[in-house]
Amino acid sequence: MSGDPLKVAIAGLGTVGAGVVDILQKQAGLLAARAGRPIELVAVSARRRDASRPVDVSSYRWFDDAAEMAVADGIDVVVELIGGSEGIARKTAMAALGAGRHLVTANKALLAIHGSEIAATAEKTDLAVAYEAAVAGGIPVIKGLREGLSANNIVAIEGILNGTCNYILTQMRLTGRDFADVLADAQALGYAEADPSFDVDGIDAAHKLTVLASAAFGCPVDFDSVHVEGIRNITALDIEFAAELGYRIKLLGIARLVDGAIERRVHPCMIPLDHPLAMVEDAFNAVTVLGDAVDKVTFIGRGAGAGPTASAVVADLVDVARGRTTPTFTLPQAELRNLPVVPMDRHRGEYYVRLTVLDQPGVIAHIGAAMRDEAVSISRLSQHGRGTAANRNVSVVFTTHETDEAAMNRVLARIEAHPAVVAKPSVIRIEAI
Repeated sequence: MSGDPLKVAIAGLGTVGAGVVDILQKQAGLLAARAGRPIELVAVSARRRDASRPVDVSSYRWFDDAAEMAVADGIDVVVELIGGSEGIARKTAMAALGAGRHLVTANKALLAIHGSEIAATAEKTDLAVAYEAAVAGGIPVIKGLREGLSANNIVAIEGILNGTCNYILTQMRLTGRDFADVLADAQALGYAEADPSFDVDGIDAAHKLTVLASAAFGCPVDFDSVHVEGIRNITALDIEFAAELGYRIKLLGIARLVDGAIERRVHPCMIPLDHPLAMVEDAFNAVTVLGDAVDKVTFIGRGAGAGPTASAVVADLVDVARGRTTPTFTLPQAELRNLPVVPMDRHRGEYYVRLTVLDQPGVIAHIGAAMRDEAVSISRLSQHGRGTAANRNVSVVFTTHETDEAAMNRVLARIEAHPAVVAKPSVIRIEAI
């Protein structure tokens, strides 16, 4: 081991920040051996100096202002763990790079919205921007894309990128309960926030997919082009019917190349039971990558929490200490590919549809006519239950052969307009990488 210590400043001492401090304190010898030089924490910043924390930070320089810390003397790398795409997080990150400090971050929102600006600023002075912890916690998927799979042209990438949603969908399947009930349990257990919208509406997964897609395909970050849907409308009935059809429902982030254009979308999917992601349960994350040489590679692990996420942060610090640098999104900014975007209405795939209808003659004929006129072919169709005098409603479930989204939307609009259709259709896309 030789060389001066890598001097580290941490902005944000929440769950992950405290986890990073803990690893740096407990594993100092091991990290020095692996990095070839000591990694020394010298400064910290957080909103409250007097907050109760599981680690002792009294021996480090304290800064009330993280952006001020980022430009202070005697610091080589700033670890940004504040979160959010704007405000002090962005100010701290840009201040660090402007002052010649390397940047390590777990902030997927910051990278998804301002990744191009951050990467361009870092390139001006040959600084590293490392963000393994921003996507899938402790799973080394960014390193896998930028290094281990560098011999491949990546064709497609899809993943379970939000542990909260995966936990909710798993529990809905195991217990037969609906979304609202399981969400309340998830909040009580700490898997979901008091305001869960960021997770259950797909925004968190979309931020992560934006970053993953740029690392995988060497294209600029473009959060606005991601199609985003959440899981609020998934019902226990849909999960039951999915199982009968041989599928499991997951919220997936999907990015793939289609005829030289890029498709980026986050939404619930039905996937076959033999799909690599079908058995990934509870709060675990997983990412499957399809490369032209390696075929399919799947990364699975814990996607959040102090230990896994802090582990990824410290691994980035080891790389910085070793002088390992690579362009932020695989290629230099000037060489990133400005790929055309596939609009969602041009997406092609198979669909699951569940209708709540009055049990009366002519309903199936109406469905068939709507699909015939749009050249959409039914793969399977079944009616569940029989209407009674007390409740005339029944479920009609069908799946389609491959078609395009625009045609499917026209079919659904016609079906929904029929007076015997008494609720908005439940529609889930069927996927297989």
